[in-house]
Amino acid sequence: MAMTTLACIIRPSTPPSRLIPLARAVEAAGIEEIWLWEDCFQSGGISAASAILAATERARVGIGVMPTPLRNVALTAMEVATVDGMFPGRLIPGIGHGVQSWMSQVGAKAASPLTLMREYATALSALLAGERVTTSGKYVSLDDVALDWPPARPVPVPVAATGPKSLRVAGEVGAGVVLEGSVGLPGLPATLERIAEGRAAAGKDGLDGFPVIQFVSGGTGPGATERLRAEVNGAGSDVADDEQLAGYAVWGDAQALADGVRRFGAAGADTVAVYATDDDPDFERLVAVLGEANELLGKDS
Repeated sequence: MAMTTLACIIRPSTPPSRLIPLARAVEAAGIEEIWLWEDCFQSGGISAASAILAATERARVGIGVMPTPLRNVALTAMEVATVDGMFPGRLIPGIGHGVQSWMSQVGAKAASPLTLMREYATALSALLAGERVTTSGKYVSLDDVALDWPPARPVPVPVAATGPKSLRVAGEVGAGVVLEGSVGLPGLPATLERIAEGRAAAGKDGLDGFPVIQFVSGGTGPGATERLRAEVNGAGSDVADDEQLAGYAVWGDAQALADGVRRFGAAGADTVAVYATDDDPDFERLVAVLGEANELLGKDS
């Protein structure tokens, strides 16, 4: 079994002035992937990812995710291809249907987010594979569009999903799936089953080669469990004790964090992307302990 990848998330609530120092700290700790996401109306995913890639040497940067209603698919393809051309193979450009209330707020809400996702992911993947695309869908229309500077190799595009229908679509058109923290260990079995159904419907075999990226709350130091329990319950779960909390979060010293990552890996997560609570008093300390946990995980391979 391949080692589960431990990644670190820098939340969009982080001030832009802090992004590069924190990203450099993550890379210095030996963590190979840094993940971001776009929340209205905070940091932009492509701009933040580009700056972090330029300021680091090896780390891969995932965006989990960019909301499709906000972005014309051709523009997304241009931006992703440009970044990949500068930093080949280091950008993981995830897409999702966005938070519907925010999409309404900016006048971009789609009547059928699933239709949009199916059309968008299909067109984006084709453009990033260097294809010339003509399509006329409900939401995505392209007339003889091809990138002048396509990636040297196709760039995989994972899709975020939560509900059963969106999970099936992710399996059908995505090159991986991004799962928010509310899924957790209790939700992973049914989640993976729905994804597999979508892949089967598209004539694809199983989940081999289909990365599952699970976001997980994490913490270390005094008060970590209290902060994490408040975070997890605030996101809609109902955990009353540490045993239940372990289904959604990892915490403690390096060994405990490594053991937590292993739990999620054994349940089917290929990447466990850990994010601190917004009220964590020392993100750099968490990064350092995650780096130690990553070393322990490396001994598994």
